[in-house]
Amino acid sequence: MNIFSPLYTRAMQWARHRRAPWFLGAMSFAESSFFPIPPDVMLAPMSMAAPRRAMFYALITTLTSVAGGLFGYLIGAFAFDLIEPWLRDSRYWASYETAQQWFSDWGFWAIFVAGFSPIPYKVFTIAAGAISMALLPFTLASIIGRGARFFLVAGLMAWGGEKMEATLHRYIDRLGWATVLLVVIGAAAWKMARGA
Repeated sequence: MNIFSPLYTRAMQWARHRRAPWFLGAMSFAESSFFPIPPDVMLAPMSMAAPRRAMFYALITTLTSVAGGLFGYLIGAFAFDLIEPWLRDSRYWASYETAQQWFSDWGFWAIFVAGFSPIPYKVFTIAAGAISMALLPFTLASIIGRGARFFLVAGLMAWGGEKMEATLHRYIDRLGWATVLLVVIGAAAWKMARGA
């Protein structure tokens, strides 16, 4: 069933839209504090569609993501009591506890690692505010960690360019279903591990 091909085509159309950098910035800001979808889903096709602007897109993504992270930090510092009941009832609570443990174990480096972690970055930003992590190290670690991730994504996509775009388009449905299968297997393994 080819359901991923139309989505991929639509994403590439959005990536070529004249306001795409604004959409990318808004998504990056929101993802760092409350939005569930990572900006990579826009950054990657935008970098493939316009390889010469890939580093500019990575810079936009990094700066707006860090700004969103600072907003998440403020939520954790000043509004945690308001969001805690929702957070406890959400699927993010276990990730929040893991983020707190990482801060306890690694401090500054927890934010750096968060840039590449499967745990949503927003969880780290809120946790950092809730535990009153020093703002300057938080900001520096965010710039380094998020920047490394987004420049890597943009660089790889720009390097692949049109050739990679054509290959992805050809195999997107297989890749999409393989990803769904891996997520299902991963979720089942995680539930079994927690139940053990």
